[in-house]
This record gives sequence, structure tokens and C-alpha cells, in this order.
Amino acid sequence: MAAKDMFFFWGSGSPPCWKAMLVLAEKGLWDECPKKMLKFSEKEHKGSDVMALNPRGQLPTFKDGDVTVNESGAICMYLEEKFNDRNKLFPSDVGKRAEVYQRMFEVHNIVSNIMETLVRPRMQNKGAPLDEEKTKENVAKAKEELDRWNKMLVGKEFLCGNEFTMGDVFFIPFLAILKRLGATLSGHPELNRYYDSICGRPSVQATWPPHWKEGPGPDLLNKDL
Repeated sequence: MAAKDMFFFWGSGSPPCWKAMLVLAEKGLWDECPKKMLKFSEKEHKGSDVMALNPRGQLPTFKDGDVTVNESGAICMYLEEKFNDRNKLFPSDVGKRAEVYQRMFEVHNIVSNIMETLVRPRMQNKGAPLDEEKTKENVAKAKEELDRWNKMLVGKEFLCGNEFTMGDVFFIPFLAILKRLGATLSGHPELNRYYDSICGRPSVQATWPPHWKEGPGPDLLNKDL
């Protein structure tokens, strides 16, 4: 079997892990790939089995025979190249492929404009008051970022047209986290449509974070996004 020499260490709800998991699932490898879920809360990702392969002690950690790849984006690209005969995640046209590259790397703006400015402070403060003026600025910046993604989806089933691509792989985990944290996205109908549709995709269902199935997440964003 194609995945018999692989091993994949991952953590539930981690966007980097989820990206690689989605590619494994899209390639039909998720079920057959040997793997182990580790708990961040118990620092299992700092265990000797991970550290032997990944000196940074981070997840995901991935091994395929003699090849070790640990950065999530690199894992995605490795799997795409090795299994390019299975459900290709890049279009053959170079111009269309450039759009996919653009979306892949553009996703980091969600981290810098939403996750780091709105989500992280609220999780760290655990309900303590935040600076109101700074929060207003950050909410405006977050909405501006979501506006861009909403416009990208107008008239499209997926981010780069009517085919699922690596751009979607990179984007889905962050959109799903925003929804889990209470973002209604009421002003972004295309994002909501996309989210509702993508949640039914087999690869997304197969890799949905296990602990998310246990109950709702913290309601951090519903008043703002």
C-alpha cells in the first residue's frame, strides 16, 4: 500500500496539522496512513518519539520511509508531488496555478489580521477587559480581511474556481476555526456559503478535529465578526 512506510504525528484542531491531513485525505491516504494523535495540553509533542524526527518538537511531524518532512506546507507539497496521479491539487495551466499559489500564501494574512490581533489576546486574557479603541481597530482590520476573501468567492464554488485546490486546503482550517470561535460572518455571505458547502466534503469530514465533536468552542468572536 502507498502509505505503509508513512507515519504522521498530529494534534486535534491545529491548522498546520489539518492542512496536511486534508491532503492525505484528498489523496486517499488518510485511512491507511499510520498515525498518532498527540495532546498539546499534555505536551506530548515534546516526547522523544517526535523529538527524534523533529528537533523543534512541533506538529505535524511526518515520515515516509527515509524522508522526514515537518513543516506543514512542505508536507502538503511533498504529498502532492509524490502522489500526483491522485486527485491533483494544482491546475496544469501555469496562470491558474499561480492563483492557487497566491491563495496559499495569502492565508497568512488571516493569521496576522485576525488570529494574532483578536483571537490570541482574548484567549490569553480569559475574559479580562481589553483596550476598547485598539479592539475597534482590530475588528475593522479583521472585517477588511474577511471582505477580501468574501469577494474572492463570488461566482466560484472554491477559492480558485470550480475545482478544489491546495488553496482551499490552506484556507479551510482557518475559516473553520473562526466559525468555531463564534464568528457568524453575517456580513460575508459567500464565506458562509463556502463554509456550509465545504463542511460536507469527505476529506473535511474525515479529518474534522475530534475534540470539536465533543461540544462548541469558546464564544470569542460572535459580537464582532
